[in-house]
Amino acid sequence: MAAKILVVDDEADLESLIKQKFRKQIRENLYEFVFAGNGHEALEQIRRHPDIDVVLSDINMPGMDGLTLLVKIHESSPLVKTVIVSAYGDMENIRTAMNRGAFDFVCKPVNFADLEVTMQKTIGYVNQLRETIRAIKENNILRMYVDESVLKFMTQQQMETSLFANETIEASVAFLDICGFTAITENAPANTVVSLINKYFDLMVKEIIAQGGYVDKFIGDAVMAVFRGQYHLDRAIEASLAVRNRINTISERILDSPEYIPKVSIGINAGEMVSGNIGSASLKRLDYTVIGDTVNLAQRLQTVAQPGQVVISESSYHKVKESFRCELVGEVKLKNKANAVVIYEVLE
Repeated sequence: MAAKILVVDDEADLESLIKQKFRKQIRENLYEFVFAGNGHEALEQIRRHPDIDVVLSDINMPGMDGLTLLVKIHESSPLVKTVIVSAYGDMENIRTAMNRGAFDFVCKPVNFADLEVTMQKTIGYVNQLRETIRAIKENNILRMYVDESVLKFMTQQQMETSLFANETIEASVAFLDICGFTAITENAPANTVVSLINKYFDLMVKEIIAQGGYVDKFIGDAVMAVFRGQYHLDRAIEASLAVRNRINTISERILDSPEYIPKVSIGINAGEMVSGNIGSASLKRLDYTVIGDTVNLAQRLQTVAQPGQVVISESSYHKVKESFRCELVGEVKLKNKANAVVIYEVLE
């Protein structure tokens, strides 16, 4: 994905110059440029393009100058980093810019090779920040361990709106359900129930994280996990097989009840889904999660999976059939699906 860069300058010929100097990078989809003539226009462009990574801004402009813009960007979009590009390169302006949150300072006339190095450094820093905070947000398991004050900071509305733009993504979703656990909850003491399910969840989470996935949420005695990035479907299946194999080695003696041998039923699906903050702003309860038909189908597949089964759709089977040994299960009727769906079991 191209890095999106906002150029703020009142020089009329700068836009054509930028496009000329970076035409190769634009053509190769490395950079996407957006332009504004002053600070007011820049803020409007940031509202229109919440995925802007870097701002290149002059200082002396009509309406709103670059130093004022720095303050406004820091208040509204704290992850967007600004590089000041100005002929006013005296120490006073540099110090003022840095104190107001500038990431770097480039003097005019511009050396475009030096400017690109600065842009790449700034883009890299922004990407690191976003990935770090995304990892914290998406691994909801951390909520059990992270200090309350940190969580409060992370859920401020400013951070919610600026860090996690809603987007459509390609990913894989796995629903992993602990079979027969409801019977345990009806007969065993509460402490035993909680201890057991936390033990199973901890085992499952370790395998999910080992394959680069994250826990989206815990639903009763099930886990919803999401895998993004390269080979996301393969990694979702690898994690699910590892969970199944680990769970299969466990047996529990609970009071005077017969021996309990836990199993998991797992449904996996891959495709396009919407990723964003879903919930109630009034209750201040928003979860960064994924929704859509791809997610719904994964959940439906889990409901038809038998204990110990890892089930995928036919479309997923064709993507991974050369990497995993699968067996045709056949057609099944799924809730809210007009037509029967062909499913496969992943054996190994």
